[in-house]
Amino acid sequence: MGRRNIRVSIVKPDLNSLSTSSPRRSAAGDNPTAEPVLASPFGEIAGLDRDDFREVAYEVFFTACRSSPGFSGRTAAAASHSGGSDSDGPGSPAAKMHGVGMAVRSRVKTALGLKMMKRSLSMSSSSSSSLLLRRVSSSGMLNPSSPTAAGSSPRLGSTVPAAGVRLKRPMTSAEIMRQQMRVTEQSDNRLRKTLTRTLVGQMGRRAETIILPLELLRHVKPSEFTDPQDYHQWQRRQLRLLHAGLLLHPSIPLPKSNPHAAKLREILRSSEAKPIDRAPHSRTLKALCDCVAALACRGPDDAADACRWADGYPLNVHIYMALLRAVFDAKDETSVLDEVDELLELMKKTWSTLGFTRAMHNLCFAWVLFEQFVATGQGEPDLLGAAFVMLKEVENDAKNKADREPVYMKMLGGVLAVMRRWSESRLLDYHSNFNRDTIGIMENMLPLLSWSSKILEEDVPLYVVSSPENGEESDDVAGNRVDHCIRSSLRNAFAKILEEQNGNRAKNNDTKVTSEILMKMAAKTEELAGKESDIFSHVLKKWSPSALSVATVTLHTCYGIVLKQFLAGKTWQMHEILSVLQRTDMLEKALVEMAIEDSKECDDGGKVLATQMVPYEVDSIVTRLLKQWVLERQHKGKELLHRAKQTETWNPRSKTEPYAHSAVELLSFAKEAVDNFFQLAVNVSENQFYDFIDGLESLFLDYVAFISSCGSKQNYLPTVPAPTRCSRDSKFFKLWKKAACGAVEDHHHHKLDLSSSMDAATSTATAAAGNNHYIRAPTSRGTQRLYIRLNTLHHLSSQLHSLDKSLSSSPNVAPLSKTALLGHHRSRSQSTCSYFEKSLSALQSASQHVSEVAAYRLIFLDSHSVFYGGLYVRSVSHARVAAVIDSLKHNLTLLCMIVVERAQPLALKEVIKAAFEAFVRVLVTGGSSRMYSQMDHPMIEEDLDTLKRLFCMCGEGLVVEDTVEREVEAAQGVVGLMGQSTEQLIEDFISVTNGSYGMNVVNPRHKIPVPPTTGNWNRFDPNTILRVLCSRNDRIANDFLKKTLHLAKRRATGFKML
Repeated sequence: MGRRNIRVSIVKPDLNSLSTSSPRRSAAGDNPTAEPVLASPFGEIAGLDRDDFREVAYEVFFTACRSSPGFSGRTAAAASHSGGSDSDGPGSPAAKMHGVGMAVRSRVKTALGLKMMKRSLSMSSSSSSSLLLRRVSSSGMLNPSSPTAAGSSPRLGSTVPAAGVRLKRPMTSAEIMRQQMRVTEQSDNRLRKTLTRTLVGQMGRRAETIILPLELLRHVKPSEFTDPQDYHQWQRRQLRLLHAGLLLHPSIPLPKSNPHAAKLREILRSSEAKPIDRAPHSRTLKALCDCVAALACRGPDDAADACRWADGYPLNVHIYMALLRAVFDAKDETSVLDEVDELLELMKKTWSTLGFTRAMHNLCFAWVLFEQFVATGQGEPDLLGAAFVMLKEVENDAKNKADREPVYMKMLGGVLAVMRRWSESRLLDYHSNFNRDTIGIMENMLPLLSWSSKILEEDVPLYVVSSPENGEESDDVAGNRVDHCIRSSLRNAFAKILEEQNGNRAKNNDTKVTSEILMKMAAKTEELAGKESDIFSHVLKKWSPSALSVATVTLHTCYGIVLKQFLAGKTWQMHEILSVLQRTDMLEKALVEMAIEDSKECDDGGKVLATQMVPYEVDSIVTRLLKQWVLERQHKGKELLHRAKQTETWNPRSKTEPYAHSAVELLSFAKEAVDNFFQLAVNVSENQFYDFIDGLESLFLDYVAFISSCGSKQNYLPTVPAPTRCSRDSKFFKLWKKAACGAVEDHHHHKLDLSSSMDAATSTATAAAGNNHYIRAPTSRGTQRLYIRLNTLHHLSSQLHSLDKSLSSSPNVAPLSKTALLGHHRSRSQSTCSYFEKSLSALQSASQHVSEVAAYRLIFLDSHSVFYGGLYVRSVSHARVAAVIDSLKHNLTLLCMIVVERAQPLALKEVIKAAFEAFVRVLVTGGSSRMYSQMDHPMIEEDLDTLKRLFCMCGEGLVVEDTVEREVEAAQGVVGLMGQSTEQLIEDFISVTNGSYGMNVVNPRHKIPVPPTTGNWNRFDPNTILRVLCSRNDRIANDFLKKTLHLAKRRATGFKML
């Protein structure tokens, strides 16, 4: 008995990873009438639904298989009992399968990769005897064709006693189909009666020659229905089938002017109001039969028995699909019946009626498996695998030219397009649709997508599958399509991560929240990449070798877009953006590592993908941001410094903080900048650190220059008068004696642009000097402000040392090395290791300068009335140093009270230096108001010693005696000249002059040039000796200066002390 089986391919996708758990009942399984999730690729037929197709499908199936065992009114058991000759005839599925219900392992299910069910409809039994039945059947003691196992009634549930056990007889294929297609017993009886009446005397008539709806209309009576309305609806269904098969979708195109078609439409319209009269002599029924027979018997061969009423597309497909859906268990719709081999073999008998071919069957079966997988909630991956196996059969059919009929190609394009579109929609967002438990479904969906696209592209004419990526073409189309799915799914997954954060971002739209969002997104992105690698990558790599690399590049690009938008914002804090960049760098390294590991298996080593992964360049961004941050701090520091220059008054901040307020602000700014710099969550290079330090030091240098911009000592030194000789006999001498005290002082203060109050104090002090009543010259406010500048410099110096020490001990800063010092653009000495060397050096120079200016201002301006302007005026004996000592004591006490202790030694040293210089200038550049004799030397020397003792005792050891000795040395030499005779002075002058200028002056009357004024007053300076001679009030000096140097005499009007 040669029963033909469905041709299926044994080639299957890898199903090892699929779940082996028991099938799950879906919502569709609970509701048998539930519509599938997919839209039918075959279109819809107006007026007919699935129930209608199911009814007519069973009618066509029963009519085609009426001669098979179990279909002719006798059960299979009864046929077996009467003799085995009929059941063993050709084409009997039961004969090949050793009896109905005794099927061995299904060849179709094995080929499709489907598991056998634990129960069989044809072997179902009562709950009390199921175990016994399985044991008896497995042992071969009970044959389903034996009389013991047979029943007398074909109805489901009939039982006969067998050894005291109630056993259900095996179900026939007809009963299985009736149960699976939910056909009532009344409908089945009507069908059987109709066929019996139709085939009276025509038992050999082929099924395809029977117009089944017409025969049912002729033979089924209204009395067979309990409700006339039910009969009318049933009649309307039969007429709609004829309308669809003969008028709407005929297999042979219908001419528009066909009279039979017009008559049929008229009859159909009239049947809407009331049923068609089926009386024996009904004209309407006769007209209906004539029209239907004429339309159904049209054909190219004009064969009288060719009835084409159900072979037009898509009616035939809808009918056949209803048959194919019956292979799924009604109680568990994810399972295929074990009897599928027999059922499919029986369904083959309907092909002639429906105009089907094997290629059309394979395509519809593939669609039914796929549709059932979707309709049952996509919980059974075996169905998807079976659909793929059938799809490979479809590919073979599509390449067979004999099967490439227009109707089939239309069906092929529609089915594959829907399968491809649905699979791609799931795979384009596989992160949302699949997980670790359902990865097996995805593993079977990938080949389904690839195969359906391949068949559409290669075998379906005029069908163009959209390119995977923006129209690009490649030899590896499947790989590109999978890459497209990877990119799409990851973009969708990344977009969902972003959407999750948008809620918080909308509530608090600030930089802090935004940076936190970026940090969370980086962590989520890395987690997503790990999920891709652990769950999906090994499946996707079967179709795209660089699947993980594509995924990492996609995630890298997606995060890069968000990062770019974040960096483009202008409202962010430096430490926050650097934290984001640091986390971004970690993410990029993780993604690159994944890509590198994955690229080892690629042919090109991942070079193509490497060009697509544009680096974030975190280091360059950090460098740029750090540079920008440093520039911003420098700009703020310059603004602070500019404001200080405009507002600083050099008043002490408080008694405990005797320095300028601007210094406090600048140091606070610097410390804050340093703290913020080290709080930045980023690795700072040595050059970046030095650039930051250079920026701070430039501010300090500018501020130090601002502090030291207080003039110079030259602003307070009196102008050195030209040397003139004394003349006791001058006519103006007496006038000078009377006016010298007032005139000289007023003129000098005018040249120095002093205040009127200081002029009054000077004249008063000069007048009182002769009466030994001393008026102290107080320290002016300007000098006190210079002291505040000096304090500010020392405070700045101490704070810089402290800051430098904290930088050196900071774990974030590498210790300074000679290599670093030499390699850096800052010029540092190798002997020092200070970060603010230039500033500290400038502070030392500035302190020296401010101390010097303050000292010369104190001596030559504040103390001018008692010192340079009053000492030894008129005569030495009447203007001794006592007034100077008293004033200096008071001013030095005030200096020690204002100037900080650390700065006092330098300030006192400069005061000593200025005081001794003032003393020397009184002796050598005292001008016309002073004249000396050799006899004044003891008093002058005594005054110098008194001044020296004052400085040695002041400040409680702040000034060492050696310092005083060094500063007084020049003054002692000049005082020594005052004690020499005039002749000795002249001799020393001639000797020093000859040595300095290479002259040989032998005759004192020979004219020699006046030596220049160097300001370096000492006993070996010719100009110093000359000025001592000029101040000597005797005839010898006068004659020498007159005859040898031709110096003019002093005049009373020439008392200019500039």
